[in-house]
Amino acid sequence: MFVQNFFRLSLIAGALTLAACGGDININTGNTGGGNTPPPTGGGGGGTPPPANGASCPSWATAGAAVEGYNLPVCEISGTFTENRTLTNDILWALDGRVAVGNDKADNTVLTIERGTTLFGKSGADFLVVRRGSQLEANGTRTQPIVMTSLQNLLGLTDANSVGQWGGLVLLGQAPVNGCDQSNLDACAIESEGDAGPYGGGDVNDNSGTLRYLQVRYAGFEVLPDNELNGITFGGVGAGTTVEYIQVHNNLDDGIEFFGGTVDAKYVVLTGNGDDSLDWDAGWNGRMQHVLIQHNPVNGKANRGIEADNSSTNFSATPRSRPIISNVTIIGNEWEGDDDAEGILLRRGTSAELYNVIVTGEPGMGECFELNDQATVDQADSGDLRFEHSIISCSEPFRNTVDANGNTTFDAEAWFLAQPGNSTQDPLLGGYFPSAVSPALGAGLNVANEVDSWFDAVDYIGAFDGENDWTLDWTYALHNDFSAISCPAGTTQITSVTDKLNCELSGTYTEDLHLPVGADYVLDGLVRIGNDNADSATLFIDPGVRLFGENGADFLTISRGSRIIAEGRPNAPIVMTSLQDVVGAGTEKGQWGGLVLLGNAPSNKCDQANPSSCAIESEGDAGPYGGGDADDDSGKLKFLRVQYAGFEVLPDNELNGITFGSVGNRTRVAFIQVHENLDDGIEFFGGTVDARYVVTTGAGDDSLDWADGWTGRIQFMLAIHNGEANRGIEADNQSGNFTALPLSNPTIANMTIIGNDYTSADKDSEGILLRAGTTGKLFNMLVTGPEGMGECLEFNSAESMALAADFTTEMTHSVIACSEPFLGDVSATQTTEQWFLAQEGNAVADSMADVVDGYLTIIENPTRDFDSDDFFITVPFVGAAAADYDWTRGWTIGLQAN
Repeated sequence: MFVQNFFRLSLIAGALTLAACGGDININTGNTGGGNTPPPTGGGGGGTPPPANGASCPSWATAGAAVEGYNLPVCEISGTFTENRTLTNDILWALDGRVAVGNDKADNTVLTIERGTTLFGKSGADFLVVRRGSQLEANGTRTQPIVMTSLQNLLGLTDANSVGQWGGLVLLGQAPVNGCDQSNLDACAIESEGDAGPYGGGDVNDNSGTLRYLQVRYAGFEVLPDNELNGITFGGVGAGTTVEYIQVHNNLDDGIEFFGGTVDAKYVVLTGNGDDSLDWDAGWNGRMQHVLIQHNPVNGKANRGIEADNSSTNFSATPRSRPIISNVTIIGNEWEGDDDAEGILLRRGTSAELYNVIVTGEPGMGECFELNDQATVDQADSGDLRFEHSIISCSEPFRNTVDANGNTTFDAEAWFLAQPGNSTQDPLLGGYFPSAVSPALGAGLNVANEVDSWFDAVDYIGAFDGENDWTLDWTYALHNDFSAISCPAGTTQITSVTDKLNCELSGTYTEDLHLPVGADYVLDGLVRIGNDNADSATLFIDPGVRLFGENGADFLTISRGSRIIAEGRPNAPIVMTSLQDVVGAGTEKGQWGGLVLLGNAPSNKCDQANPSSCAIESEGDAGPYGGGDADDDSGKLKFLRVQYAGFEVLPDNELNGITFGSVGNRTRVAFIQVHENLDDGIEFFGGTVDARYVVTTGAGDDSLDWADGWTGRIQFMLAIHNGEANRGIEADNQSGNFTALPLSNPTIANMTIIGNDYTSADKDSEGILLRAGTTGKLFNMLVTGPEGMGECLEFNSAESMALAADFTTEMTHSVIACSEPFLGDVSATQTTEQWFLAQEGNAVADSMADVVDGYLTIIENPTRDFDSDDFFITVPFVGAAAADYDWTRGWTIGLQAN
């Protein structure tokens, strides 16, 4: 793969050199196109082959060389159009240098681009500008968007970090700009970036045309020194212009920048841009709604989600920048460089009205909200700058404004939280999409009624309502809805057994690996990310990706010091499964290995005097774990399913669906499911990692197992037995030393265990067994099952019984509804049943039918108040889920209510 791509890169480098000298490009690589809109199939030899559709270049364009994989002719356009022209979708259109539509307020021209048309830049200096008085009519459709991209992208030579391969799109209009002489607007002529031409004027309703269902990819070339183009530049563009359903992807500079003007926009996607995603200054007074801003998912270069100015030279210039923006979701990354990844920076005197905004991101993201100077603070203090019904949830949420002496002049957090409807709670997103229980849903301001009827009526915060993903079908690199054309570096293309390209992972990866959408990924044996605390790497997995093991010995391990970033979405979970599942054959437990995360957090099997020397061997010969770093970070698992795993990789050594070996508490785990695993669903071997929204269905042994000093937390876990099963919870301190320190002492809240009537000589379906010296705190628990299920609560060792008897172990606000609810005692004077009923809020019900409908809680019972704990959420029900709080919807399998 490396040799092939090196050869192709050599070809393109030579071609770009020829293009700079006036030569034609003649590249044939054997690829089909890429992206969410697959190109026509077919190939081409040298020159321009006769296309199947019979199209040919018009007289005002020059025939170019074919692009391999496309059965369309290539027509190059250059210079300035002074007559109306149409770019048809039966031709690939290549830009040659700066291509202008009209002269400045002269030779007014309309350039029409048909739906489904592809236009590309051959080199960095190629860009398209629509000058004042002219128009661009680019009307794509949801299934046939217009694509403006680079030659490299058409040839499959782009990846998650590709940027700046051509110029971009520039629209120049005659709407007001605060850099103009306001007494003589007709004479206004502000020079735009890239020597594209002047903009500005006095016509608030100026019309530069239509941008609808349009993608601009991999642009932003530095056309002049220190002068990169934005993906789309709006210079003085007026409100008569229509802008909706546009995307800028992986631009070197800003995604979109508004230099003054009054243009509005709806349904905007800005992904992977290298500087600011949305930038405004010079007096922009437009409106925006439904905006997704997502920084590079593999932590590539990024700066701010929004960077906003009034004027860099005169902070009080008029007209003042004051857009009205609603329903924005900003997802930051962990880029650290000259400019760190951040959220919103308002500065240089700008004002704005911001409603229904979510700002969140990775833990290493910079501040998420800041006002940079007194001129902007004055707008906030006066009430002109508004920021309402919004959520900021970041590790570094706010930065205060300070004067030259370091004195705080503006407390950003206090101001934000004083505005109506604002909070800093977790919005519970998967990627950019809200989960079914996101607090953003139903909490928004209806801006259409309250502010301006131009806006769509909404009741939610952020860009999405939790039901409709308006990015589907027309955007690029967000969805698993196209076929990849080559395997990512580090993987090997193998014979496909699915409807997508199959890319194999094998061995140990000592550099970062990104698995993008568009292919299926195959494990070959034990696949390791990083060596043990050496050669550390990160595995990035995109939403919607499917990864499978071909046989039992195939499994994935994240070594100590390395990370996995696997964040799916509610409508696009990441699925790790078996070959049998992907080919539609019979599925069962134990068809491949599973997922193993190994960390440096404490374990009671370590030498506590020297934890850094700890190296406990994990099951399946996956590698060592353990250490002294409670805050260790193994990455993120979110909206992830692990299915049909648990193979016996060594004799009497089956893997769990997901193994957490001394994983630290900076690891983020939420919305995960293990389905039909041969051994335990999830097991924690020491560590401090927390988890929320966990499902185990059909675990062949225990659904949740912990040992060796785990001290993490879980809230909202559903465990349902199916077929062979043992316990909902089986918990130890340490099997070899029941009093080893640190003691296993997790806190579990809102767990539902639904057993079955499985019985064998080795194990029965049971509820909770606490043994081998473990303690713990159990709140809002619901344990039930049908007639024939085994005991639902038991303590099994003297040490664990003693910890219960003195109420070090707690179980409150819980319900047990089983035919055999309790087994044994906690002391010579107290049975397990007496211990349970002696604690606050506990109850025993007669049968499963009394407590659950399917898996949803129906019994009313007192619940634990968690207001003093910022990890747990106080809810009005015991167990994992209720009818009005069903977080399993949309992304799980095997649940009857889905």
